[in-house]
Amino acid sequence: MGTEDGPLIVGAGPTGLAAALFLAHRGVRSRVIDRALEPSTTSKALAVNPRTLALLEPTGVSARVLAEGIAMIGASFCRDWKPIASFGFRHLPAGTRMVVLPQARIEALLTEALGEQGIWVERGIEFVSLTQTGQEVEAELRHGEESTERTRHRLMLGADGAHSATRHAIGASFDGSSFPEIWPLRDVRLKTDLDPRRAHASFFRDGLVFMIHIRDDIWRVMGNATDLLERLPSSCSVGDMLWESEFHISHRIASTMAVGRVALAGDAAHIHSPLGARGMNLGIEDAFVYADCAADALDGRLERIEEYGVLRRAVDAKAVRRIERFTRLARGRPQALAMLRNVLLPIASRFGPTQRAVERLVTGLDHEVCTREAR
Repeated sequence: MGTEDGPLIVGAGPTGLAAALFLAHRGVRSRVIDRALEPSTTSKALAVNPRTLALLEPTGVSARVLAEGIAMIGASFCRDWKPIASFGFRHLPAGTRMVVLPQARIEALLTEALGEQGIWVERGIEFVSLTQTGQEVEAELRHGEESTERTRHRLMLGADGAHSATRHAIGASFDGSSFPEIWPLRDVRLKTDLDPRRAHASFFRDGLVFMIHIRDDIWRVMGNATDLLERLPSSCSVGDMLWESEFHISHRIASTMAVGRVALAGDAAHIHSPLGARGMNLGIEDAFVYADCAADALDGRLERIEEYGVLRRAVDAKAVRRIERFTRLARGRPQALAMLRNVLLPIASRFGPTQRAVERLVTGLDHEVCTREAR
């Protein structure tokens, strides 16, 4: 059994696919596996921010995203659907946009671009365990229920989601906290006079409702308020339910993002509230930095994998903390926090520096994407 030069990438979500694509554009061919037999047809993430579009631009994927996606202009906040605050994307650099396009389509576009590089996802293959030596990673893979395989690679990237087997295999903890309540999510057809170019949120005494337009007459509705669809504005007429799900909100970060020749990226390394619109985008940032570091590591500078872990954990941990604070405020529990939110949001929306800070947070422009530590 020989050792493959290119990395083994576990997970074919946006992070794993983007990592393989960024590596391909650096002349590195990866092996991408996923335990799912088919690509996902549902979409947790929806927003593609300007930073992600800039990173993907050289691959040709950004142009395809912009051609299909819906440009967003901001977000509106209400109490019982009475407006209290509004934030816009007025300070974005010229030519940059925040775009809504479902994660399933992002994955399809990344897969298509990878295929153009001659790289295909191998499905129905599950990562089981790994052993590291000074020169390689040996991974055990399971092909359905029928057989196992041992494969050797010089590097490995775990982009296998929040319940990452790779994270467990390298002994990294996943520290953080979770909110106790369940958050329902619904994709429904709506007739409404709400501006489809804006996200909309309304606070109620028992929780919040968040809405964002996906395409045509389809909207995503989620929140922690009871009787979610009954809390929509009176102008909304609810039609067919296209997808329903529910989730818990957690804010967690891996204790390390790199051990030896193995690294973590995306949800395998960090998770947070969807209200920040950063999860998929942070994962694609991880992928970009990983590709740069991995290409150097394959040229003999293995220390670049450790550097990747240091670089990205600092950025990702800061983003998770910021989004957790924002989500706790929006969630409004206990009631004292809701009262504070109802006072602060209207003030913040009228204060220029706060407007710009919120804009930078949501659009991913609140930090630089560094591929090397400052010397």
